[in-house]
Amino acid sequence: MGILNLTPDSFYDGNQYLAEKAMLNRVTQMLEEEADIIDIGAFSSRPGADFVSLDEERKRLLPSVKSIIKHFPKTVISIDTYRSEIAKEVVAEGAQIINDISAGNLDGKMFESIAKLQVPYIMMHMQGTPKNMQKHPKYDDVVGEIKDFFNQKIAELERLNHQNIIIDPGFGFGKTLSHNYELLHRLEEFSSIDKPLLVGISRKSMLYKLLDKTPGEVLNATTIANTIAILKGAKILRVHDVKQAKEILKITQYDYSR
Repeated sequence: MGILNLTPDSFYDGNQYLAEKAMLNRVTQMLEEEADIIDIGAFSSRPGADFVSLDEERKRLLPSVKSIIKHFPKTVISIDTYRSEIAKEVVAEGAQIINDISAGNLDGKMFESIAKLQVPYIMMHMQGTPKNMQKHPKYDDVVGEIKDFFNQKIAELERLNHQNIIIDPGFGFGKTLSHNYELLHRLEEFSSIDKPLLVGISRKSMLYKLLDKTPGEVLNATTIANTIAILKGAKILRVHDVKQAKEILKITQYDYSR
């Protein structure tokens, strides 16, 4: 899953793809590097990020979705939004997946909308909101509590007859550095939930703060962390650097018996 940020303030590549030509060039690059999904976000969810209105999110997203579908009609598009109204509009335009950082917590109508749309739904765990999530995150058992969260949310959505669910433990979303690394090293425990696991570690602070680097300097660290995630059961990697992620998959999933 290649990341396309249509934001002025994302932590790594904000303000780079706001113009249509730059956006299409970025999509072209990711598809040439064999991205399976393009994940489009129109608001930054980094800690302390500015609020983005519904209208502003719509203005950023809809023209880009239309343009991508026009130029790359076979592309699988995921939309990173927590708003049910946006979810309905982008699916009507041709997006196939909704990626919700709040698992329905920031919009009480999201689950009902997803059940009606019947599209794959990525539910991510976040303690708090983007504004406050990193102030004092606390867990007695970070993996156990996130698993309980997912089991509860999955049951809610399945009661609405929606089964097509992907889980994302939410690295960096209401977690300390220690929480993030405990999650990474216990990632195989999420296999008991029996839903595909998505991991988004790409260039995040758990890497660059630990190594005392900048987001632009942790491609190697991202590749290492993504390799650990795949070996521990992740099925989808959400990344800024598609080429390197595809190489991880080709190496770890090579069928040596043929």
